[in-house]
Amino acid sequence: MEYKKYQGPKFPPLTPKEIEEKYAETVEEMQEVLAWKKEEEDKLKDKNSTPGKIGAAKRALKKVERRIDTVNGNLLYWKLRKQGQSHFYAGLERSEYWDKLKNPISSEEE
Repeated sequence: MEYKKYQGPKFPPLTPKEIEEKYAETVEEMQEVLAWKKEEEDKLKDKNSTPGKIGAAKRALKKVERRIDTVNGNLLYWKLRKQGQSHFYAGLERSEYWDKLKNPISSEEE
């Protein structure tokens, strides 16, 4: 039986410049999501909106809120990576942030 040797990571680690680019992309994505949220809120406030449009806007706002939470988690991750934290630590912090959003009761008890 032949054993394989450990060949190291599949991908080289990200350079500080690449991490900075990823952070900038995430900030841009947040701006897009906030613009989307504003559009949907405007549809709700518009007096000429039909009941169908209003219902669609309410459903879309739920998706927008979920997307904002996701992008905030990614912003946290890339911010920590920019500060020099490891992928493992930044990933844990992001997971804990998302867990707090999913289970607010259990995180308050701790």
